[in-house]
Amino acid sequence: MKVVRVGKRLVGEGQPCLIAAEVGINHNGDIALAHRSIDAAVEAGADALKFQNYRTEDFISDRSLIYEYVTQGKTVVESQYDMFKRCELEPRQLSELREHCDRRGVIFFSTPSSESGIGDLIKAGSPLLKNGSDYLVHLPLIRAMARTGLPTVISTGMSDEEEIHDAVQAFRGAGGESLIILHCTSSYPTPPEDVHLRKISTLANKFDCPVGLSDHTDGTIAAIGALALGACLIEKHFTLDKKLPGPDHRFSADGAEFRLLVDSIRTLEKNLGSAELGPAASEKFGRHNYRLSCVAARQLSSGHRLESSDVVFRRPGNGFPPKALDGLVHRQLVRDVPSGHVFGVGDFAG
Repeated sequence: MKVVRVGKRLVGEGQPCLIAAEVGINHNGDIALAHRSIDAAVEAGADALKFQNYRTEDFISDRSLIYEYVTQGKTVVESQYDMFKRCELEPRQLSELREHCDRRGVIFFSTPSSESGIGDLIKAGSPLLKNGSDYLVHLPLIRAMARTGLPTVISTGMSDEEEIHDAVQAFRGAGGESLIILHCTSSYPTPPEDVHLRKISTLANKFDCPVGLSDHTDGTIAAIGALALGACLIEKHFTLDKKLPGPDHRFSADGAEFRLLVDSIRTLEKNLGSAELGPAASEKFGRHNYRLSCVAARQLSSGHRLESSDVVFRRPGNGFPPKALDGLVHRQLVRDVPSGHVFGVGDFAG
């Protein structure tokens, strides 16, 4: 399936790229900040807002596990459990965020970490599910997503081809039909040499579904380049302020950067245009005025039989083109023509 319906929006081949602002945990556990993020992302041109409705205990039991990141110019080392726990969203808050997205005309979706989390999203009215890269190997959860009948996004960070194949087969084997795959590099931020945008076309060819990019790079170049390679969905981390405390703000796009990304993608979509060979609409004037025609090299009299030396190639291009020269040689003029005259059908006998 090359096109997937998400609510009223079509995503995939021949459709405008869906641009999603990944708020993730950048609300820092503050629901008011989450709501402000929705408004700011909409103002920056986002088509969708993505959150995370995990429960920390679903994926962390060992509270001694640590995470090191840079925030506000400092390196922070803290417990993974503590970091994730303070940014959890409650089920009732999902409905609030989805309703806010509806009011602003954008798509709400989220990444659950359990079947109960999927249920919370269904109750909240989410039109789309997302399976994160860390959960790509959680095939039971992918099958549960498929059974909902909702379109689902699967992110592929850290994975090899066999793991992606297993995930896709698990989704389709459980009856899932509407699948979008995101190429992703789970490195924060991702260095340019590890982005590998060419994987986008490989994924599309191997798995026959819409493919996009979950972008963790600094800046907008990778996401814009992904569009040129066929990406149908761009997911970019979003923050109100890169200086806010937390692990993801530093490499997330703020409102100005996200607006630049959106504007660049929309312009590039126009630039990509059609693959059909032929002149563009704006070239019609030039095709007539800048192309060359066969013109008289000097004044010629009626009855003269044309020789190649009688013809030169000059603008405008509204007469016989240069390739017609062989067919004009030895034809007889039926009227006098001045030097520089653009030869036309009415100049010749027969």
